[in-house]
Amino acid sequence: MQKYDERPHTYQDTRERILATGEQLILGRGFSALGLSEILAAAAVPKGSFYHYFQSKEGFGVAMLERYFADYQQRLTSQFADQSLSARERLLMYFAGWQETTDNGECHKFCLAVKLAAEVSDLSEPMRAVLSVGMRGICTQIAETIRLAQAEGSVSAALNAEESATSLYSMWVGASLLAKVHHERQPLTQALKQTELLLPATR
Repeated sequence: MQKYDERPHTYQDTRERILATGEQLILGRGFSALGLSEILAAAAVPKGSFYHYFQSKEGFGVAMLERYFADYQQRLTSQFADQSLSARERLLMYFAGWQETTDNGECHKFCLAVKLAAEVSDLSEPMRAVLSVGMRGICTQIAETIRLAQAEGSVSAALNAEESATSLYSMWVGASLLAKVHHERQPLTQALKQTELLLPATR
């Protein structure tokens, strides 16, 4: 019985190590350019262990994105639940944090969705589908917080929460790509200014 109990724990640790190691490598190199052998060498696991969990590199990519969005949305839920701030302040803090992460050169550690959206959407339908679901989930959380801001009166009730959330997220993804291309913070600075305008304070 003891041996049976240890196996799931060991397997789970190995799977997590492969996913975490692969994510860090892909954030730096991209998905297509990174070979499976490099991931396995960095994670210090044999090829057989990889195929115990994932049928292919694409299957690994799907699992990696699912893990990324689950963690991201959990952190976002926690941030948006901060009762010490108004709902509008929580939204502005989220986007200001996005800008700060990019300004500090740390976006490569966190922005897997931005990193892979353009690269894999035409290469892998399963990975594109996970990106779509995950990004829509983030927009849903933003929309819910906009509705909270409207209910408490810190944001105009005239806004369409869903459309505003989609516009904001799209703007920030685009600004992140432009900041990466131009190696400058101006696109994100402008995005933050536009966010404040799109979420006008009512008091």
